[in-house]
Amino acid sequence: MNRSPDIAPLRAVISRGKAWFGLIVLIFSLFLIRSFYLQVIRYNYYKNAALSDQLKEYEVQASRGTISAHEGGGLVPLVLNQKLFTLYADPTLVKHPAKVADKLAGILGDSTNSGDLQKLVSSQHTRYVILAKKLTPDQSDKILKFEFPGIGTQEHDYRTYPQGSMAAQLLGFVNDEGSGEYGVEQALDSKLAGHNGLLKAVTDVRGVPLAASSDNLSTAPVSGNDITLTLNVGMQAQTEKIIKAAHDKLHAKGVSAVILDTNSGAVKAMANYPSYDPANYQDVDDPNLFKNGTVTDAVEVGSIMKVLTTAAALDQGVVQKDTSFYDPGSFTVDGFKITDVAIDHSTGQQNLASLLNLSLNTGATWLLMQMGGGQINQKARDVWHDYMVNHFLLGQATGIAQGYESAGYIPSPKDNGAGINLTYANTSFGQAMTATPLQMAAAVSSAINGGTYYKPYLIDKTATSDGKVTTTKPKVMKTDTVSPQVSNDMVGFMNYFVTEHLAEGFGYMRFSPDYSVGGKTGSAQIAKPTGGYYDNEFYGTFVGFVGGDKPEYTIVVYVNQPQIPYGYVGAQAAQPVFADLAHMLIDDFGVTPRR
Repeated sequence: MNRSPDIAPLRAVISRGKAWFGLIVLIFSLFLIRSFYLQVIRYNYYKNAALSDQLKEYEVQASRGTISAHEGGGLVPLVLNQKLFTLYADPTLVKHPAKVADKLAGILGDSTNSGDLQKLVSSQHTRYVILAKKLTPDQSDKILKFEFPGIGTQEHDYRTYPQGSMAAQLLGFVNDEGSGEYGVEQALDSKLAGHNGLLKAVTDVRGVPLAASSDNLSTAPVSGNDITLTLNVGMQAQTEKIIKAAHDKLHAKGVSAVILDTNSGAVKAMANYPSYDPANYQDVDDPNLFKNGTVTDAVEVGSIMKVLTTAAALDQGVVQKDTSFYDPGSFTVDGFKITDVAIDHSTGQQNLASLLNLSLNTGATWLLMQMGGGQINQKARDVWHDYMVNHFLLGQATGIAQGYESAGYIPSPKDNGAGINLTYANTSFGQAMTATPLQMAAAVSSAINGGTYYKPYLIDKTATSDGKVTTTKPKVMKTDTVSPQVSNDMVGFMNYFVTEHLAEGFGYMRFSPDYSVGGKTGSAQIAKPTGGYYDNEFYGTFVGFVGGDKPEYTIVVYVNQPQIPYGYVGAQAAQPVFADLAHMLIDDFGVTPRR
């Protein structure tokens, strides 16, 4: 009997073969798809990544823009560039690493370790490694004469400071990576930096990169913008000298001062002490020294805020220039008693001028009450908040060309169930809110210049590499912060304050009658991070102006924790600094006298 062959095993073999073939086809297809993805779709990405290290050695650095300021009728350079060189290697091209390292170390100096250089030039995981920075032209020339394959130098700009440490915190510095840090250098980094170029040719036959020249550039570098600041160099120098002397005399933790053109917002001087040398920024241990405290340090400003509280109440029409009131010596708000710093009893009948002169916390609280129809309530809070935020523009950064500017803090007027009326009473005399010296200078300027808030600015002119010059025009942020009449009244009240302080024995507050000088002190307890206030740590503050028929310069001084055993820190620490600055402006910088 014939039997058909059993084909089941054959079918199984064929089935397994098809499965393996299918798997192979699938794997091959995945490889093809992956290859297509890498070589076509992601070609540019991986090409750029592969070349990124190598191309660094063919970059041509753009010249960073310079920074200048005014002196007399001319300009004085504050920041220039010095041409130095960076030594680098392409380790894949370096031959005889030990010999190369020894030769290089001999030129770089005794502090350079030959063994460390050998490790760097022997690395096989990069096409670009920096061996040393800030080589002199002579060192660069000596190294290039060796004609070592894979060894080259790049010309780089390094910042130099012809005026030394002047305006260091305002200027900032450029770090080792070429990026601006702090101050103007950070705020305007993209404009100052320019755009780097690229070499057309890469290396010669020995693997030595060719030098940059007009014939060897595929992309020409574009120099950064040159900047002219609004600063007056002489004014800046004297301001720095004055605040340093105050710091040393008072053993203060810090002193800051800003001088603002009252009628344009231009910053004429801006200084802090202690400071640092920007040419040696790498030697600074405390990074707080890098900060420009006039724009970064928002603190509770103390009684200088009463200038704005008084101006707001006058502008609202709830009080008049000659309004008088009875000072009860204290007010109880949300279960807490508000008193004056050194007066714990009624001072009797007072007016707005004496409110400011005696610096009555109770007086500022009374003004806030008038904004609410006789009590601190939602209306009072809303009105006062509107003036702080929308008239005097507190609680928001000014936008000045400085790194790390603080916006300060103004509490919301909404009832938060946690003593909001007490909080707002405190803001009326400069506690429970914060502002920088620059913010206070701009706000008070608007209260005494007729009611115009000018945006504070530092950049006078910008010049591009192709010669286009742009001049900054004063920018009005708000008109009618207060009425012209209120502004005139505030000038009179602040004049009265200076006159009374002269009468009280502060002889340094004597000024020629040809000039108008006004001001207001402040003493603010320093808040604890955990809540409450330190008993014996204060900021002494002062805001004032100098001019002739109208205010010309606004001056704000903050003194952090002066070591004085008596009196108000505003009057004893910040007021003398203001007086020195005001005399300096009158004596040396052409303040226009009264007609």
